[in-house]
Amino acid sequence: MEYEPVIGLEVHVQLKTKSKMFARAPYHFGAAPNTLTDPVVLALPGTLPVMNKEAIWQTVQVGLLFGCKIAEVCKWDRKNYFYPDSPKGYQISQFDQPLCLGGTVEIELPGPARNIEGVHRHVQLTRIHLEEDVGKLSHQGADSLVDFNRAGVPLIEIVSEPDMYSSDEAFSFLTAIRMALVYLGVADCDMEKGQMRCDANVSIRPKGSTGLGTKVEIKNLNTISGVRNGIEFEIARQVELLNRGETIVQETRRWSIEDGATFSMRSKEKAHDYRYFPDPDLMPLKFEKTEVERLHGLLPELPFDKQRRFYQAYDLPYTITSVICPDKGFSDYFEAAVKCYNNPKAIANLIANDLLRELSLAVADGALPLEECKIKPEHLAALVECIDKGSISRQIAQDVFIQMFKTGQAPAQIIQEQGLEQNSDLGALEAMCQQAINENPHPVAEYKAGKEKAINALKGKVMVLSQGKANPSLVDEMLKTLLQKP
Repeated sequence: MEYEPVIGLEVHVQLKTKSKMFARAPYHFGAAPNTLTDPVVLALPGTLPVMNKEAIWQTVQVGLLFGCKIAEVCKWDRKNYFYPDSPKGYQISQFDQPLCLGGTVEIELPGPARNIEGVHRHVQLTRIHLEEDVGKLSHQGADSLVDFNRAGVPLIEIVSEPDMYSSDEAFSFLTAIRMALVYLGVADCDMEKGQMRCDANVSIRPKGSTGLGTKVEIKNLNTISGVRNGIEFEIARQVELLNRGETIVQETRRWSIEDGATFSMRSKEKAHDYRYFPDPDLMPLKFEKTEVERLHGLLPELPFDKQRRFYQAYDLPYTITSVICPDKGFSDYFEAAVKCYNNPKAIANLIANDLLRELSLAVADGALPLEECKIKPEHLAALVECIDKGSISRQIAQDVFIQMFKTGQAPAQIIQEQGLEQNSDLGALEAMCQQAINENPHPVAEYKAGKEKAINALKGKVMVLSQGKANPSLVDEMLKTLLQKP
């Protein structure tokens, strides 16, 4: 029998707030273990939680970004479980009255011929709720150590419907969420630092049927590629079980990168196993419509919407927009440069090719952040203007660009100091063109025999004679005129 997978994801994302969800303790990645705690985080007797307003507003904005319905009233619940990474013995979360309901996430599906229109679809969301993160366990042989620095950090959980049907769709879903939240500025979504984590619910069913099979939850998916690999393995495992006539058990399994396989952890818990009940120390939240409207007005343009706008407004191809638009910094940089000089295609090409290359080469272990780049948008625009006006050739512009990247100087200053201005002296150019013709009879004969591309060899000789300073368009015209003479 042929089967198809059905996948739902639960994505946990840490919010960027100065303090934790219900405590004043700060949080940042990389601090010494157990140094970012306070009596509330450690659940010492007599302590009480106080809500972090900024985390609540950020969660509302995330919901609005994905088209969720914002609840008029939501409440806090205690999710009871006894794990060593939870000091209280329970987690403050939201059960039956979450902040955000419904919504969709636009994803771009992989394909061999993607274009600006793309192959896009919207994945349905169930809910987005806000809760507190737990600590982190590390295992060293027979010992287990716990670090409570992460405990209490504001954490949103984005829960999808079982509305994805391949590991590639799940990969695209996570990529789209990360892009959107970074655009919004509420999260960094660095999976290597634990700022974004994912659990995948996977089932299979006979192809063409509409029911759902037995669901298996996969945990320990801490990279986007790991999500894809874990799902692919689990699909294959479940298909093999059914083909052998065995039964799939509803359970929680962990993904092992080293083994490239999932392993059983425990039978799947039900909601009643957690004994949810309303937190008696926290009041329900009620949202005013005007405040929700204010937050909606602060939302950024989403990456896919920006791609479509760049295509329509600037006629930029997918190959360029797919590089610039996923990164808000690059897209803002691009539009700032276009405001200084309106040649979007040339500016976009410099950013997507030259600037990204130089940023990646600037440091040995990764890319230099854009905010540390010395080339300002107005300088990039000025360089394009120099090319368009014929002040320098494109070949010289490459050298000027590298000097701009290293020094932060304006292009005009570099061109003047190094004497790089393009040679447009007709007399001098004619002499160099005639010299190239006299010294290179073979391409001359080919051109006169009808092979028009042979002129490029002569252009190259002229550029060498001029040390790259000859005006290419004038050289082209001059060569054609001289070659027409008997």
